[in-house]
Amino acid sequence: MSGAGGEQDHEKQAAARAAAQMVDSGSIVGLGSGSTATFAIRFLGERVRDGLKIVGIPTSQKTKQLAEQLGIPLATLEQHPQIDIDIDGADEIDPQLNLIKGGGGALLREKIIASASQRFLVVGDASKQVKHLGKFPLPVEVIPFAQSLISRRISALGAQVSLRGGAAPFVTDEGHHILDCTFGEILDPAALAAKLKAIPGVVEHGLFIGMAEMALIGKDAGVIRVQR
Repeated sequence: MSGAGGEQDHEKQAAARAAAQMVDSGSIVGLGSGSTATFAIRFLGERVRDGLKIVGIPTSQKTKQLAEQLGIPLATLEQHPQIDIDIDGADEIDPQLNLIKGGGGALLREKIIASASQRFLVVGDASKQVKHLGKFPLPVEVIPFAQSLISRRISALGAQVSLRGGAAPFVTDEGHHILDCTFGEILDPAALAAKLKAIPGVVEHGLFIGMAEMALIGKDAGVIRVQR
């Protein structure tokens, strides 16, 4: 298994490096969360040390800490409500560049940052490419007060639902819980997104539809660029 993991890491690094090279000096940059985004932030840190002038807006506390360690100047959405470019990973990427995100639990802030960005680049290794979304459980961020009710309602839409963390629930940066919802193949992501958003108490879901401008996919020794 270590061979496959090593290969995936090489692919993630290749995609992350290519994305980091697309950032211009003077940019406000959304800094994503997760393993591939972490590589991109490290490469950006190298470029900052070499003189690149950027300001980062992190999508999670973990990302904020990493960026601070690397010496990347940071700001908030209040200071910069418009972001030039956002680099983030995904759990699944379909041919239309619809995504499932939230495996790391930062989907709410990630979606806010992506929505505020002029350009949203998604990075990943070849394993993230799928024909249809849905093999990866769809994360749905919910307020704890309503989670059992919401879980029943999502089950009624055809999903197997589990509370992330179980008896010791995972808590997001905003203090919410996450339901991991296995639908199988999601043939109409937009319709499902609308149904989930209509459930009171659902804060956000991990379907990112029509948001990514380009996917940079590390594959073998190269990087594939897929435009929407």
